[in-house]
Amino acid sequence: MSSFGLLALGGNLPSQFGSPIQTLQEALIHLNRNAVHIRAVSRFFQTPCFPKGAGPDFINAAVTIETELSAQDLITELHKIESTFGRQRLTRWGTRPLDIDLIGFETEVLPNASIWTHWRDLPAEQQAQMAPAELILPHPRLQDRAFVLAPLLDIAPDWKHPVTGRSVAQMFGDLPNFAQKEPRPL
Repeated sequence: MSSFGLLALGGNLPSQFGSPIQTLQEALIHLNRNAVHIRAVSRFFQTPCFPKGAGPDFINAAVTIETELSAQDLITELHKIESTFGRQRLTRWGTRPLDIDLIGFETEVLPNASIWTHWRDLPAEQQAQMAPAELILPHPRLQDRAFVLAPLLDIAPDWKHPVTGRSVAQMFGDLPNFAQKEPRPL
């Protein structure tokens, strides 16, 4: 049985496949293999590095997928692809050739609503220092990130967050005006 997932892709360093744009294009080919099937791809966006000033601008995109994999097995597959592209997990929120985040998976809230809420509400300075030991879904900072929401608007504007009930379009509309303008379509 196939499951529906939302992925966010980004990178701001070149890889062996070329520039960040070429890297994302190649990553899409690697994603669309075996048990993962891409159903829609957003436009590419150029976005200031997060946190601001930490490196070159990112190129971001989003995809919708269908997969036979569980959410945990999908994350394992995404990490393998990132590694193929030279991703090293040395610094949280650091520069990288490729980042693929599982943003949402069906209507799953993992590992449970209480732990999800803890990670969503964690202060930004602690988020920058700590990474969860387990998969947290949907992505706990999805609603705060224009660089994820802008590409998702292209392909899944009506997808509803399983905890808040807000659609991608509503979450993007909730962002401050300056944040909405940061991701620039290429």
